[in-house]
Amino acid sequence: MPAGPMSKRIYCTVTNDLTYDQRMIRICTSLSSAGYTVVLVGRSEAASLPLEPRPFHQKRLRLLFRKGKLFYLEYNFRLFFYLLFRRMDCICAIDLDTIIPGCLVSTLRRIPRVYDAHELFCEMKEVVSRPAIYRIWKSVERSFVPAFHHGYTVNGQIASEFEKMYGMKYEVIRNVPLLQPDPAPPEPSQPSGRFILYQGAVNEGRCFETLIPAMKEVDAQLVICGKGNFMNQARQLVKDHSLEGKVIFTGPLRPEELRRLTRTAWCGITLFENKGMSNFYSLANRFFDYMHAGIPQLAMDYPAYREINNMYTIAVLIDTPDIRQVTGALNSLLNNMELYQTLQGNCKKASIHFNWQEEEKKLVRLYQKIFN
Repeated sequence: MPAGPMSKRIYCTVTNDLTYDQRMIRICTSLSSAGYTVVLVGRSEAASLPLEPRPFHQKRLRLLFRKGKLFYLEYNFRLFFYLLFRRMDCICAIDLDTIIPGCLVSTLRRIPRVYDAHELFCEMKEVVSRPAIYRIWKSVERSFVPAFHHGYTVNGQIASEFEKMYGMKYEVIRNVPLLQPDPAPPEPSQPSGRFILYQGAVNEGRCFETLIPAMKEVDAQLVICGKGNFMNQARQLVKDHSLEGKVIFTGPLRPEELRRLTRTAWCGITLFENKGMSNFYSLANRFFDYMHAGIPQLAMDYPAYREINNMYTIAVLIDTPDIRQVTGALNSLLNNMELYQTLQGNCKKASIHFNWQEEEKKLVRLYQKIFN
């Protein structure tokens, strides 16, 4: 008979510092609850907060380099030797930047490997817009993804692309929150206290070049929660448009803090430039976070968002994230109470359909299949 879950150790690898990774916290917690021993491996950063107790093990690797090519080289080197000398039964590489050590160690140890493709890594704007960087990562993708026969991704569009490119039939496991008791809705009688929320990575391709200037014609504050490679440019845009006090940067927040803040927002922002297939086929975490908080949102009319919005109208979709369309959509969410309340009511219905209690069943079945 196959061994039970309690005897199986799964190592999951990421390049972040673990504290803010709600997606991996959910995944590792579910696998732990299913009886597996789970270790989540990331890196230590200069500003890393102490790790919170979790139902799974957590390990941060200390590095000399913080970003760029030397960071990726050092991290992959350190991760390889860390994994090589640990007892494990399966390795899950999260995205392309940890796939090499995962593949090499699983081959040497003759254990199963799983690829968790949160996005089309090579098609992100910050990769596809840099030809030399793109060639490097595309070479990694072509060399290693076909070696991962088990895998999953966040929507059907990305799964279809992996099948077209490499013949890999990956599961679709959406990154959605746990279904919680009904959140308190925003208070419509206090318009002066309403604010618009952006949560997530402050990265290239997230439309801050148009979102921030659009706020000049929107009667609400914009609160930006997160950090990323576009942070300095975003702060400069606020200065250039004299929006200090109207656009607020909080930095990254712990998951619990972010959930509380999201429930008090008036509406959310899910914008992506149509540059790079990863943006066009994205299904961002925040799209579901706003849904579960009971707040409508502004999102892009791209395939994955349109598919869900056709089922449950929870967002105002725009086809081009220019200043005019962003301004018009945000003002509709702020001023059209009939539209707002319709979207708000649909959020509750949608969250009952799209929630982690349903998605984790597919995750657990995947690992049961691998081990059996």
